[in-house]
Amino acid sequence: MDTTFKALVADQIEGKSVPSLKELHLSQLPDEEVLVAIDFSSMNYKDAMALSGLGKIIRNFPMIPGIDFAGTVVDSTNPAYRVGDHVALTGWSVGERYWGGYSQMARVKADWLVHLPPSLSSESAMAIGTAGLTAMLCVMALEDAGVKSGKILVSGANGGVGSVAISLLARRGYEVTALTQRPEDNRDYLLGLGAKDVIGGPEWKEKPAPLGTQRWQGAVDVVGGTVLARMLSEIDYGGAVAACGLAGGFGLDTTVMPFILRGVRLWGVDSVMCPLDKRNAAWERLADEFPADAQAHMQRTVGLSEVVAQAAAFMAGTSRGRVVVDVNR
Repeated sequence: MDTTFKALVADQIEGKSVPSLKELHLSQLPDEEVLVAIDFSSMNYKDAMALSGLGKIIRNFPMIPGIDFAGTVVDSTNPAYRVGDHVALTGWSVGERYWGGYSQMARVKADWLVHLPPSLSSESAMAIGTAGLTAMLCVMALEDAGVKSGKILVSGANGGVGSVAISLLARRGYEVTALTQRPEDNRDYLLGLGAKDVIGGPEWKEKPAPLGTQRWQGAVDVVGGTVLARMLSEIDYGGAVAACGLAGGFGLDTTVMPFILRGVRLWGVDSVMCPLDKRNAAWERLADEFPADAQAHMQRTVGLSEVVAQAAAFMAGTSRGRVVVDVNR
């Protein structure tokens, strides 16, 4: 086995996160149970923030960003994982507190990994990634809430979670409306994923009335803030919202009226904290239900040297779909 490998490493220079490609040695990796040869990672909003030096995403320097990855086990001290197993990791603070996926090698705790379903390649797994896993958990939350048909609104529609959620929901027969900041720019893309309509406008940034016109049986919210507040005010009686994003802020300026007068349910979804059995069930469903044509429609693949530029596009709001990172390119 080659003992050196490439990685995108973020160093802290004059208080700022500065990423650069470096050659590292296996001896520099953490002393954990499972060594994985990474094939693919992806880009998520947290990754873009970390690479742009925004927020407090990176807690320790130096850091290899990348909050997910997929690849092959090449060494293991844990009997649950054998050499040659195909695995994926999503979450668990890699890329934040622990070295992550923008690297050709990673050594991690066994509990952080899942065995990939046989039908999923490493590339397909990262076309899904943390975003797709979160999207499936949102779909499962709506189903658990009894929302198994009807009109569904998906916010942050052109991003990773939103894109996968639209594809999954449309495939299951829901009538999906996509909500995005740039409806005209993203219309063809979102309709191509299965959305029936694409909407957006300045009113979604304004504080809504406590109760609005009932328009949606359910919703998937990736934004939070005023977008979530307005969603809640427009959900049909007995409907539900699966919320997983905080890009619009931590606050929720609403009242109890949607919950008491309309019986609306708000389900929080976190892909890290969900139990392992539900996580595995979500991956199995993604292997069966994530359409190959949707993957082709939403995926763009870049190499490690292109990741920083992609992060800038993410933060500018011009990126869409799933950015897959081929760490060997």
